[in-house]
Amino acid sequence: MYTNDLTFWVGILGSLILVTGAAWPMDKEGTKPTKSTKNWLFAIGGVTMLSYAISNTYFHQAPIFYVILELFLALTNVLMMLNTDDRLDTIIVSIAAIGFTIWSIYLFEGYSTIMFIIGLSVIGLGFSLETGSRRRDIALTLGSALIATFSYMVGSWTFFWLNTFFAVFSGYYMVKGILKASTHPRKRIHRAHRKSKA
Repeated sequence: MYTNDLTFWVGILGSLILVTGAAWPMDKEGTKPTKSTKNWLFAIGGVTMLSYAISNTYFHQAPIFYVILELFLALTNVLMMLNTDDRLDTIIVSIAAIGFTIWSIYLFEGYSTIMFIIGLSVIGLGFSLETGSRRRDIALTLGSALIATFSYMVGSWTFFWLNTFFAVFSGYYMVKGILKASTHPRKRIHRAHRKSKA
């Protein structure tokens, strides 16, 4: 009973840290990943969720499949901090997502699990994309919305609401970034012109 409660609260703690990261003010595009509070919240939340998955497998015989998924998410946090090229991140995440999808079908975890895998993969892609970029907020919003939908389908109401809040906060910054870009098109053109001259 104690391990049930402990595992559950580790999952809640990890989710709350991730939601706090989503709610944290957006960094400027080009900010060094290791200087971003938002990134550190995502990284700490990811490690906590990995601990939750390991605990769930060890104490409650949950499929190790979910530990592997959280390990993959931890890898995307490493890519985030290393500031690897977005094209490389996209290739790595896409290959992993395809591999996990095929594996889940082989294990027949249920077709709803594919939605979870895609959602988690898109969130992982969002973590690894350039800090402060709009495409990052778009990926985080879509990924968390998919996981919220999966949580609704399986009746996991706690994680449904946590992922819903994550999607709302990420969506807020996504819309804010899009509106800001649309109201300052000349600045973007001017910056691009200066870069081409350099």
